[in-house]
Amino acid sequence: MNEEAGYLVLSTGDVLEGKWLGPTIPVEGEMVFNTAMTGYQEVMTDPSYADQIVTMTYPLIGNYGFNDIDFESLKPYLSGLIISHPCHTPEHYQSNSSILDMVEKYQIPTLFDIDTRALTRIIRDSGEVYGKITTTKQDTPKKRSVDQEIVSKVSVTKMVHFKPTQQASNPNHVVVMDFGYKHSITHSLMESGCNVTVVPFDTTLMEIRKLNPNGIVLSNGPGDPKNLSYLLDNIKDIIDYYPTLGICLGHQLVALAYGAKTKRLPYGHRGSNHPVKDTNTGKVLITSQNHGYVVDMNTVNRSDWDVSHINVNDKSVEGLIHRSKPLMTVQFHPEAHPGPIDTHNIFEYFINQIPSRGEKQHA
Repeated sequence: MNEEAGYLVLSTGDVLEGKWLGPTIPVEGEMVFNTAMTGYQEVMTDPSYADQIVTMTYPLIGNYGFNDIDFESLKPYLSGLIISHPCHTPEHYQSNSSILDMVEKYQIPTLFDIDTRALTRIIRDSGEVYGKITTTKQDTPKKRSVDQEIVSKVSVTKMVHFKPTQQASNPNHVVVMDFGYKHSITHSLMESGCNVTVVPFDTTLMEIRKLNPNGIVLSNGPGDPKNLSYLLDNIKDIIDYYPTLGICLGHQLVALAYGAKTKRLPYGHRGSNHPVKDTNTGKVLITSQNHGYVVDMNTVNRSDWDVSHINVNDKSVEGLIHRSKPLMTVQFHPEAHPGPIDTHNIFEYFINQIPSRGEKQHA
């Protein structure tokens, strides 16, 4: 195994030394950290991490290996990976490869033996940080902003159809608009008895109407939601026509389409243990999250929207329900993977908003 010295140089001027795991490929990206203790395979294959260098704060990564089941996309999209210690002898009955196998197969630039606690503190204290994984400590990252075209690089380019895994006499048909969707979203819908069609992120209302769906899901995805402002009129037309569920980036896009604003968090919410309060029941739910932007609470039109969920830690908006339309959005991931399934009932709520058959007509 290659244990050549490698360096993570940051836009803050900090330099952290580690060792290369797998290919010695220099790469740049936005620095983020994930606090989950498990689920590293799902994190590595979640398209929402596209163009980012992900730091796993849990010290041992790879101890239960990798399998063919828990991929959230066809391939990893993250720019690079930073870990403290890799496990080279995983144990799990489904495991068929190690973390070294994974980073070598998909050519993911990875450093280990890094002080991930120190790195996490730098990101927390500095906010928006960019870094470069390199062989030279004198190097500097040139990247200093989020790629404005990142969604187009992770979205499907043609429609993909999936059949329900649970038998249903008259299954609903749900269209998932793909801004960087996780496979677990489609799996959750299929397990609920839905036919699912995944469509490119810029699919028009006219094209969607030809599919005759019963409902729409706007998926998660990477990047700044404001960079998709040119799609808001189309998104508004679609969500005004069909019962809709927005997840993560989809939540933010719905809010923008209805006149609210979004803002960047200091260092984001990424992990599988984020507490969120349901404002209707008062219950606190533990959620899986991965986002760097949120809807600005002060810009939500409260005459049209109820704030359904609030982040317990920073009081940010975690969910919205429209008062007169079958339209709900959540900032967290109800499909989890990784994470607890406290909020899986969001899919049930959405499906219950769908008419038995046919399009939702304008009043």
